[in-house]
Amino acid sequence: MGSLRRLLRIVRGSLSGLTTRGRSFLAAGVAAALTAVVLGQSSILRVGVLLAVVPLLGASAVTRSQYRLACTRRVEPARVPAGETAVVTLRLDNVSRIHTGVLLAEDRVPYVLGSRPRFVLDRVEPQGQRAVGYQVRSEVRGRFVLGPLGVRLSDPFGMCELHRSFAATDTLVVTPVVVPLPVLPLEGSLSGSGTSSARSVAAAGEDDVSTREYRHGDALHRVHWRSTARRGELMVRREEQPWQSRATLLLDGRAACHAGEGPSSSYERAVSAIASVGVHLATRGYALTLVLPDLDGAAAVSPVAAHAGVRGEEAAAALLDRLAVLDPAPQPELRLSALDGRGAADALLVAVVADLTSAEAAELSRATGTSGRRRSCLALVLDTATWRPGATVQPGAPGSGAAATAALLRAAGWRTAVLGATTPLPEAWALLVGGVGSAAAAGAAAAGTYAREGGAA
Repeated sequence: MGSLRRLLRIVRGSLSGLTTRGRSFLAAGVAAALTAVVLGQSSILRVGVLLAVVPLLGASAVTRSQYRLACTRRVEPARVPAGETAVVTLRLDNVSRIHTGVLLAEDRVPYVLGSRPRFVLDRVEPQGQRAVGYQVRSEVRGRFVLGPLGVRLSDPFGMCELHRSFAATDTLVVTPVVVPLPVLPLEGSLSGSGTSSARSVAAAGEDDVSTREYRHGDALHRVHWRSTARRGELMVRREEQPWQSRATLLLDGRAACHAGEGPSSSYERAVSAIASVGVHLATRGYALTLVLPDLDGAAAVSPVAAHAGVRGEEAAAALLDRLAVLDPAPQPELRLSALDGRGAADALLVAVVADLTSAEAAELSRATGTSGRRRSCLALVLDTATWRPGATVQPGAPGSGAAATAALLRAAGWRTAVLGATTPLPEAWALLVGGVGSAAAAGAAAAGTYAREGGAA
C-alpha cells in the first residue's frame, strides 16, 4: 500500500511538470488510442501508445534524476551609488557523479533593477561548473535582495520541466550619489575639535586630572572614581583621549517641505548633499552623528549615532548604508530636541534644510549653544522653488523662502549657502566653508567636470 502511494505521488509530480508540448503529446496519444480501440485499428493504437509514452518517459527521467547542484553568487561592488552598475556573477556546480540535463536558470531581482536574467545551460559534467553573469542598475536608493536562483530541469525533448530553487540570497545596497567636495582647511572652530585637545595628567596629582562624563564606548579602566563619587555620575579621564574631531549632520527630510519627484526631487538632492558632506568629513577623521526625522512620528527628530571609535571609510560606509534606506518623514514640523544632548555642543554642526518658518529657524538657531560654548554651524538651504516644474527663479532670489531662511540663520551666527536645482554642490560647499574666492575656484572646477561628463549637478 505504501509503495502504491509513493508511485502515485511520483506520477502526480511527473504529470504536473509536463510542458504544453508534453501535454499535447499525451492528449494526442490518449485520443489516438481510444480511437484505435473503437475502430479496431491496431496501427493507430501503436501510434497513440508511442505519443503517450514519450512525455511520460521524459517526465520519469527528469523526476528520477539524482544529480545535485550548488550555487554561489558574487556581487561587485556590493555597495553602489544610484545610477551606476553592479555586476552579479553566478556559479553553478554539479556536485553529483552524473551529467545534468538542459538547465534553465533564472535569478530573481527586484523590478527596479531590471528584468529577471535567464540563462540556458547545456549538460554539466560531473564535478563541473558553469559561471554566468549579468548587470544590475538602479536610479533609486535602497537595499535590494538578489535571489534566490531558480532552476528548471528539462528532458532533451522538452516534454517536462521541474522547478527547483536555491535558498541563498545576497544584498545589493544602492546608496545616494556622493559628489566629491573640495578639500578646504577647516580651521579653528570649524574643526569640530571639542574635547579633542590632548590633555596630560597634572603634576599636582590624580585629583587634578581633567575629566568628563562617561560616554557609551569608553573603556572602564579610564573611569575616575574620585570624580565619579563627587559628581554622582560616571566620569572618565581625558588625558588618554586622542585628538578627535566630531561632527553632527542634520537632514531636514520632511516630505511636505520638498518639491519634485523621483531621483530629481529636492529630497533626493538633500540626501545626496548630506551623504557627500558626511563622506567628506569621515574620510578626514571626523566622528559622525546623524540626526534624522523619526519616521513613526513618535519623536520628530532622533539621533542615529555613529559607533564609538568608527572613523574613515568605515564611518562613511555606515552613513551611506543608513541613508540608502531613508524615506521622507511624514510630520510637518521640525523639532530639534535631539540636538540638546550633552557632549554635542562642541561638535561641528552641518545641516541641510528646506524652507523654514520663523519659529523653526529660531529653534534651529538655538543649536549654536550658549555664549560660553558656541559651536560652529553650517547650513545648506535648499531653494525648493527651483525644483518645481517650469521654475525659472534663481536660487536664493530676494524674497524667496530660502533667502529668508538663510538670513534668519546668519543672524544667529550660522554660515549659510543656498543650494538650487542647478547649483553645483562643490561650489556651495566651498562658499560655505572657504568664502567667495574658494567658491569661485570650486565652481570653475565643478563646471569643467560636469561639462566633461555631459551632465548637471
